[in-house]
Amino acid sequence: MNRILCIGEALIDMICTDKGKSLIEGENFLKKTGGAPTNVAAAIGALGGKVDILAKVGNDPFGNLLVETMESFNVSTRYMIRDHEHFTTMAFVSLMENGERDFVFSRGADGHLTTQDIADIQISDYGICHFGSATAFLPGSLKSAYDDMLRASKRTNKFITFDPNYRHLLFKDRQQTFIDNCWRYMEVSDFYKVSDEEALLITSTENIDEAVKILMERTEAPFAITIGAEGTLMRFKNVTKIIPSIPVTVVDTTGAGDAFVGAVLYQLSQYNDNEVKNLDQETWEKIIEKANIAGARTCQYLGAMEAFRQLNNSIM
Repeated sequence: MNRILCIGEALIDMICTDKGKSLIEGENFLKKTGGAPTNVAAAIGALGGKVDILAKVGNDPFGNLLVETMESFNVSTRYMIRDHEHFTTMAFVSLMENGERDFVFSRGADGHLTTQDIADIQISDYGICHFGSATAFLPGSLKSAYDDMLRASKRTNKFITFDPNYRHLLFKDRQQTFIDNCWRYMEVSDFYKVSDEEALLITSTENIDEAVKILMERTEAPFAITIGAEGTLMRFKNVTKIIPSIPVTVVDTTGAGDAFVGAVLYQLSQYNDNEVKNLDQETWEKIIEKANIAGARTCQYLGAMEAFRQLNNSIM
């Protein structure tokens, strides 16, 4: 089984449970561990995969919680680096009565991962390197470390996967920078996943058919576009196909995309370095089908980590 490295942010989501209240008005908050690559690593660990998370957290109780949570999923935390100068990154969010989100992002330790921090990582330990950070394209040293790890992954011929994890509230005035960086990563990936919203944003189109056409022209890798309850649009070489999902009663969609990616990576890790880059269409369809199940099952539970604890090899 190939070992997987997930790089990016680990943070704490503080979710206001006073429905319809702004962050000023709200008094009650629910603390949740988060960060897209952190979620993906947890999903892989829950499925029985071998995975490390590379992220920086504060030397504080919230950093402790993130480390303990990852370890509870059998995720290696040897590269969860403690920052003694910056607090663990926090995201405060409340759903307003008009459906808009009141959002404050208090960036701390995650953005201070440096190239020096990753200098001693043994890239040879890993078969798959996953880039799925929502914050890595923001200004800061994390971006440099992220890019350095991409270069190291390319240089050593690792299987590279990418999920942009666009967050409008983080990039509303930096959209073009986000788009440009996404192309850099997608063009060298061996697999990438985008949502339908991200596909339209990155390709500057207004319908999925046009987006798919542009993605196929500019990239060579198999890719997946998640399209909600309908399932996933998969591309393999010159063929596209919709792989249906399974019907579930939705409780919470948080973490569904990360569970999908985690399930894809877990399955890819079962192949050796030569096999994983030469999978056929039928194999890819089976991988996406099982990943759809993982994503759908996650929607049946409240909270991403709680949902991931329900994942096991039975869905594989």
